[in-house]
Amino acid sequence: MTDGRRRDRPEPQQGGQAIRRALTVLRIVAAGRETGVPLSEVVRATSLTRPTVHRIAQVLIEEGIVERSTQTGRYAIGRQVAELALARQSRSPLLVAAEPYLARASAQLGDTLFLTVRTGLDTLCVARRIGSYPIQVLSIEVGARRPLGVSSAGVAILAAMPAPEARGIVLANEARFMAYRTDLSTVLGQIRLARRRGYNLRDVGLVQGTKSLSAWIRSPDGQPAAAITLSAVRNRLSPRRAVEVSDVLIAAAREIERTIPNAPGG
Repeated sequence: MTDGRRRDRPEPQQGGQAIRRALTVLRIVAAGRETGVPLSEVVRATSLTRPTVHRIAQVLIEEGIVERSTQTGRYAIGRQVAELALARQSRSPLLVAAEPYLARASAQLGDTLFLTVRTGLDTLCVARRIGSYPIQVLSIEVGARRPLGVSSAGVAILAAMPAPEARGIVLANEARFMAYRTDLSTVLGQIRLARRRGYNLRDVGLVQGTKSLSAWIRSPDGQPAAAITLSAVRNRLSPRRAVEVSDVLIAAAREIERTIPNAPGG
């Protein structure tokens, strides 16, 4: 029986650690968008040694996955990534399912709404719907990537997870929090509060003088996969209106969940 158990146990993938390190570096670089990030920030965010990060970055540069600016020395995503992305241009089922509900909720509430998805240890903004109110908060651009736990949407997604799983992700991202002026205990406290509320309310948004409210969205397999977020100037999210907004966003999130198609064969 002992030999049988050993055969059933998956074998460690040779070279898996190196690949994971390279992907971690790539995700940090991607968060820098057009301006890129300095090598020191990648080192701090990944907790890898500087020689290791430099070696990984050089290989990625040689393969066209990463570029280094000769003027600033910053590292950014390379052109090869866009070429690889052309192989799969179809939009995600979640985004397709969410679009009409984003439009409806934005029209009803009048403020800007964002759809943010989980990707590994990060969040990625995939859609933005601008409302009709004269003052709009455009705090995040489509394509913005941040560590899970930094944004209102990220906290909401973590709050929908079992506590041990959420804590593990927060610990993995701890070194990256400093760049966003937050820390481990603050993020864990926000997650606990969001879990009790059933949604996340952030009193201080990414832009000064704003507030954000997020409701999580689960994929067909029940996993927290995304969040729908409203951002507004502070006086637009009074305690009374926050309750009204949460009702609208939670209802939209549940409709999106019912609309997302199951994966083929699921």
